Amino acid sequence: MKIWIGCDHAGYERKQEVIALLKERQLEVEDCGCDGERADYPVIAKAVGAAVASHSGDMGILICGTGIGMSIAANKIRGVRAALCADAFSTKYTRLPNVMCMGARTLGSGLALELVEIFLDTPFEGGRHEKRVHMITELEQEW
Repeated sequence: MKIWIGCDHAGYERKQEVIALLKERQLEVEDCGCDGERADYPVIAKAVGAAVASHSGDMGILICGTGIGMSIAANKIRGVRAALCADAFSTKYTRLPNVMCMGARTLGSGLALELVEIFLDTPFEGGRHEKRVHMITELEQEW
């Protein structure tokens, strides 16, 4: 499994912290930008989302000021299920998505890294949720 990660300029410092955590866990990381310069979050969301959608089993992490813009943009890509993660409970029950989005301006460093760990360590339950994933996929095909 590879982790595709990206941010806009607001999330650059947080992205560096997350990359350090991922490498500490010996995970393969692909950085899709930005490098601290001003960046438009839809461009980065497209890069990460397209990579995750085309590599089954891979996961993505997107970071912007609030995480909202990234989640909206990433969810426009067929095959991407992105969720805004802002607390431990919702992050744990967010394992239906394959892309986690966070806000660098809304989360402190400690909580952000804790949420990344929860996202990575919580397996997808399958079962009744699998049916819902198929329903989401059908929605993508209809629209």
